[in-house]
Amino acid sequence: MSVSEKKKAMQRKGTITTFGARVFVGSCLASMLFTLVCCHVFGNRRVVAFVCVCVSICSPFRQFDQLLTLCDSLVEADATVYMNFMKSHRCYDAIPTSCKLVIFDTKLQVTTAFFALVANGLRAAPLWDSKLQRFVGMLTITDFINILHCYYKSPLVQMCELESHKIETWRDVYIQCSNHSLISISPEASLFDAIYFLLKYKIHRLPVIDPESGNVLHILTHKRILKFLHIFGKKVPKPAFIRRQIRELGIGTFRNIATVQQTASLYEALSIFVDRRVSALPVVDERGTFFEHLKSYNNLDMTMREVVRRRSCFVEGVIKCYPEESLETIIDRIVKAEVHRLVLVDRADVVRGIISLSDLLQAMVLTPAGIDALLP
Repeated sequence: MSVSEKKKAMQRKGTITTFGARVFVGSCLASMLFTLVCCHVFGNRRVVAFVCVCVSICSPFRQFDQLLTLCDSLVEADATVYMNFMKSHRCYDAIPTSCKLVIFDTKLQVTTAFFALVANGLRAAPLWDSKLQRFVGMLTITDFINILHCYYKSPLVQMCELESHKIETWRDVYIQCSNHSLISISPEASLFDAIYFLLKYKIHRLPVIDPESGNVLHILTHKRILKFLHIFGKKVPKPAFIRRQIRELGIGTFRNIATVQQTASLYEALSIFVDRRVSALPVVDERGTFFEHLKSYNNLDMTMREVVRRRSCFVEGVIKCYPEESLETIIDRIVKAEVHRLVLVDRADVVRGIISLSDLLQAMVLTPAGIDALLP
């Protein structure tokens, strides 16, 4: 072989070697990038090594396209973890082994029903119509708020009408105004369906009724479902978005927030409850700074400042959270405190928003399914 031919051969070899080195380096970089993505999504699992080996043996010219496709599929799967979890579990799975259930006949007096709920530490009870021989609705704390708001005149005037009022009497008035009927679910239905019913119909309690016997087995709530997810959802991989800040995710209500001034009367607070259809009211001062949360008292003309001052014990109300806290922190706090919402405040304690159980379940379960049940 001549000298010129040797030089040409060496140049060709060098070109091939350089090209091969570039392909090798590109393959390594792609594998490293994909490893980081997998670690972020799945954590430290054996699937990382397996997937990376599969990527590294692919054709170098197709590798980056495949990498992007796989990354997109991983992100999509990551976002649907809780949705799939709820679809794979039945309402029956969320029923505790032991629970208390009180049922009221519609002929029972309203005041008797109220004291029965208080004595049993409950907030709602299914209503049985003995004439129709079926369950016809629910009696909740919201009903008592509406009753107080409807019949209260002043602290000097007794609400004598309530002494003779039966539940069926109140239901006749209420149904004429709202056309409200009983919404229930089967124990074999998925928790995904239960969440959809709770949010779509804007109810806080969903009776689980056996279709064969017609008996009420349990009353599902947002709180019970989120607690079930918090306990048993640890078996599934944590999605990446759960570590993001709550302000980045935009979960919650940030406009037209329902609050009550500390100088307002308790009756005015009840009016806000009824008009805005909310389950809690942050008490704020004139600057909008979070002051306390609401509790009920006998004298509805008392100011909110007086209500808070006379409070002798803690009752469930509003607990604070901050915009820079992660979604995981928010979920832990709301589950452990056993409340229905957190008030979002800045570092000056000015109210900036409300994060409810409905907001969390919508974002974690229904949004990945392309459903927005919170729309008016």
